[in-house]
Amino acid sequence: MDTHDIENLWIHLRWLTVLAEQGSYTAAAARLNVSKATMSQRIAELERAAGVPLVKRTTRSIEFTEAGLRLVESTRSQYEQIATGFSTVREMAGVARGLIRVTAPVSLARQQLIPNLSAFLRANPEIKVQLDMSDRLASISTEGYDLAIRHSEHAPETHVAWKLCDTHSVIVATRAYLERRGRPLHPSELEAHDCLFYPRATGRGVWTFEPKHEPKAAQKNIVVTVDGCLSANNSEALRDAALDDLGIALLPDFTAQRAVRDGQLEVILDGWRPVGTFANQLHVIRPYAPHVSRAVSLFIAYLRDTFEKGFAL
Repeated sequence: MDTHDIENLWIHLRWLTVLAEQGSYTAAAARLNVSKATMSQRIAELERAAGVPLVKRTTRSIEFTEAGLRLVESTRSQYEQIATGFSTVREMAGVARGLIRVTAPVSLARQQLIPNLSAFLRANPEIKVQLDMSDRLASISTEGYDLAIRHSEHAPETHVAWKLCDTHSVIVATRAYLERRGRPLHPSELEAHDCLFYPRATGRGVWTFEPKHEPKAAQKNIVVTVDGCLSANNSEALRDAALDDLGIALLPDFTAQRAVRDGQLEVILDGWRPVGTFANQLHVIRPYAPHVSRAVSLFIAYLRDTFEKGFAL
């Protein structure tokens, strides 16, 4: 194969590296903004030119052959250098531009991130944000995300991370529910109430509380087993059920904030701090990289400024 033939296959080689990063034809096609059929066709053309199979296809997954892996590893770094060089040159124009792929938890994204995106996008008209809302902890390095927003106890040491703010959990209910069933004054009284909870491995609801106003050394946690008509692995669903007077819900502050401020939900057991159900910090993380685009840097700065004060109720 002469040099001209290889030059004609440069885009095919790039698509092969993207396929390796994404792990499926569907994900790779979405990343490249092409159809799955086009993606498959380009890989088939590359295989015919190479004379050996590069990818083993099954109904559910893909697996690279030894030749395919060797080709990916030998070309990946060159394409990364090209992308870095091109980004550097484009930023010499002084205008931040490009696509930022972000993954964030569903409730946080819907309640707090999306309402705050418009100001950033208007101020940076050449930047586009592709937001993946998922409670699954995506691998940002292998799935092609530039940034991830994580509700977690600690920032991961495997990535570059910034703490955005502290968060906390609250116990809430509607006034109508509290008038009908009574207002609990101690966590132990929750056992007699309809509680809306985030299910764990056991399927049961277990809430743990620590007193807010006692010295740390004197604190004794209270553990309460709760039950109710609904459990759900999404805090928005629990909030909406509470708004329908179905019971008492334990929610992260960013999910409860708007309903509490609007007077639709009331915070109860304010002298107690729920612990262990939801994390207490919010972080933004990115993969380690020798070069970070100006667009990504601006977006990180915007997130830090937007969320630095947390979610006061």
